[in-house]
Amino acid sequence: MANEKILIVDDELAIRLALKTAFTREGMQVQEASCGKDALTLLRTQTFDLIVLDIMMQDIDGYSILQKLRAANILTPVLMLSGKQEEMDQVLGLGLGADDYLTKPFHLSVLIQKVKALIRRNNIYNQQKQNSITVGPFRFDLMKLECYKNDQLLNFTARELALFRFFMEHPGQVFTKEQLYQQVWNENVVDDNTIMVYMKRLREKIEVNSKKPVYIKTIRGIGYIFHGKE
Repeated sequence: MANEKILIVDDELAIRLALKTAFTREGMQVQEASCGKDALTLLRTQTFDLIVLDIMMQDIDGYSILQKLRAANILTPVLMLSGKQEEMDQVLGLGLGADDYLTKPFHLSVLIQKVKALIRRNNIYNQQKQNSITVGPFRFDLMKLECYKNDQLLNFTARELALFRFFMEHPGQVFTKEQLYQQVWNENVVDDNTIMVYMKRLREKIEVNSKKPVYIKTIRGIGYIFHGKE
């Protein structure tokens, strides 16, 4: 673990200096924001591996900053710092989307371990996301080339797997039989009967009632559409 980018948001200079020194010793890159406004400006233009966010600041409190981040779909891990010991303050921070909480005063060694754990967990999560596609109850493992519904392995043939993967990569889009045949079979001459047979097989394996499909629906006169919702 090295060269991680950390943003420290705290209006106390002494805290920022102590944290920066500790993180730098660990080989991490550090940027500082002394107020909420500066922090939001940095987060609009840069990405970080983790944010250390103080709650009590004069211009914008940490809770409000956290809400703005999550509302903007910025999912960077956040470790909140507070001088408050009350349990409700911790619950509020975690409920708003913080990943962990540390009360002042704290040992720098504890902070460093929490930061490393959060970054490691986030890296694993991102790696898993890159190696799989998830739509509703379905998960396609791109490494193993396996597909699951509610974590139960679906018994697909190779061609069924290729067809369902294509649907999972394009949820909510309507495809004609011609488009499906070109994308999955890589042929321009379309065999309508083949498409219909494979759609029937897929539905039998993923639907509760294949005669009343909710995941793969027929758009009359056009083609098919895949949804991840029932």
